[in-house]
Amino acid sequence: MEVQTENSQVDDVELPLPGEVVELVLSHVPLVDLVSASHVSRSWCSSVSSSLLLNRPRPWLIIHCQTTRPPYAVTVHAFDPRSRLWMELQHRNPSADLGSTLLRSQSGRLLYALSPCHFSFSLDPLGLSWHRVSPPFVWRPDPIVAAAGSRIVVAGGGCDFDDDPLAVEIFDLEERKWESCDTMPSALRDCSASACLSVAAGRGRIYVAEKLSGEAHSFDPEAKEWHGPYGLRPDRNIHCSLIDFLNNRMILIGLTNVRDRDSPSHPSQNGGQSLKIWEVLGLFSESEYREISEMPQELLKEIKGDGPSIISSISVCSAGDMVYLYNPSNPETVAWCMVAADGGTGEWGSIRIPANRQGCHAGRTVLSCWNVGVPELERALANSVSVLS
Repeated sequence: MEVQTENSQVDDVELPLPGEVVELVLSHVPLVDLVSASHVSRSWCSSVSSSLLLNRPRPWLIIHCQTTRPPYAVTVHAFDPRSRLWMELQHRNPSADLGSTLLRSQSGRLLYALSPCHFSFSLDPLGLSWHRVSPPFVWRPDPIVAAAGSRIVVAGGGCDFDDDPLAVEIFDLEERKWESCDTMPSALRDCSASACLSVAAGRGRIYVAEKLSGEAHSFDPEAKEWHGPYGLRPDRNIHCSLIDFLNNRMILIGLTNVRDRDSPSHPSQNGGQSLKIWEVLGLFSESEYREISEMPQELLKEIKGDGPSIISSISVCSAGDMVYLYNPSNPETVAWCMVAADGGTGEWGSIRIPANRQGCHAGRTVLSCWNVGVPELERALANSVSVLS
């Protein structure tokens, strides 16, 4: 179904049923369909707003599929957890902005493509607006890239034979220019590539954590200073960890090997694993942890798929109160955890990506996560974006 809206509202269209009944009905209507309903009249607009309090929007999972051959076209699909609905977003293809470079996303809320010739990026939830600027001064094949406030930080990812493999540069969105600053800590020299680090942006800073050791550092883009290292290890059996932010709360996601009860120093013979989410409390230098939830074993097996008995790595993208987790080598199923805003536990579930949305012929897939509501959809439709369910 293609959704279109009119910008004007008619004041004299009354609700066909009592307001409470209409609000209850609308709470079960897909979010994308509420856009047109909110433009019927002021009464309808009020009912739509009230219905969103009964069943509020949840952060969307966005899947970007890019071909690796010219013209490097990108197709976009989205999953709305509130409506349990898959959609295809058809808008101006960003291929012209990406050129021949690959689309990437590390923190799940910044899409970018980096080449020696240009740096393209989008901070828009539905990828409506892209910016194409000159590249950083120092070329690096696999840096960490994250946005904090009005600044985008590009750090590390260089080769040992480069002049400065730990170089850090900041792009100021307001002044539209690059600025060099102090390099990454020397402790990250052997693991400065994005594949080795987990990146999170929050509280005005960029945080990086080495996935295997859990050693973390923070970077203040305004002061241009690095801090750390800090040890993030709530469980000594963690062999892969990630960090992220949920509603300005830092979380740590740890993948652990289940130890044999008869021999605690050795992993279980059946290759058992567990995945837990902790909240990181207090300052990094004096971190305490509160366990939020553990992924059910049935769901962990579903994420693992038919591959090896041990998952070597996990990837995460999150926003609001939703955490999406998946196995990069087997992205057919994405697990989600909805974390209670009051500091409670988490509710788990899974999304199976339809076969026609897992990837494209000779292509690659990038996952991101954004807060999407009626205002974002209104802007998308106003920019001639078609939303097809």
